[in-house]
Amino acid sequence: MIKGCKICGIKDSDTLNYIINHPHPPKFIGFICNYPKSSRYIQLNSLKKLLDVKKNKSEFVAVLVKPNNEILEEIKNLPFDYYQLYDCTPDAIINIKQKYQKKIITALTIKDEADVVKYKSFIDLTDIFLFDSKGYEKSESFDHNLIKNINLNKELMIAGNIKFDDDLKKYEKIANYLDLSGGLETSGLKDISKINFFLKNFNKLKNET
Repeated sequence: MIKGCKICGIKDSDTLNYIINHPHPPKFIGFICNYPKSSRYIQLNSLKKLLDVKKNKSEFVAVLVKPNNEILEEIKNLPFDYYQLYDCTPDAIINIKQKYQKKIITALTIKDEADVVKYKSFIDLTDIFLFDSKGYEKSESFDHNLIKNINLNKELMIAGNIKFDDDLKKYEKIANYLDLSGGLETSGLKDISKINFFLKNFNKLKNET
């Protein structure tokens, strides 16, 4: 059952303020903290200024790709509720969770079934599993049917080129949360009209389930 959504890759205050003050705000808002290859990456000083807001009903997510101690120390006092971790070993996640006392979204990038079963190594460390494409900074797809029949005792989020105007009902039996970034953009920038369309549509879906 779908419970909520995440809008990822926010880097400007106008977009952030629009989202957190929307009548139907997302459960999660994600910020790219240490991956300069992404056009959505935001430098630390800008990030600190951006996050100096009231979160209202949303929770903030630090998106981190194999983070080192330096970035983890730099963001430790920022108002993040979750760390979304790519390319981390189970031991690294244990250390991060214990030291920084954050909830963990373990992100697994999926091409085939061999990638899907990797979740078993993280089952005791993770609050939410995110199944994403191999695209990282690119908005690529993966076959969501690969995860359709796995039985987790954890909440499950999916990303991978989900569009703002997709038929959201097709995801109902696959995931608890939908994660969008590129699907809410026009020419590489977040598009308020697409965000509004998606959030209103998502709210309709949530009220039907």
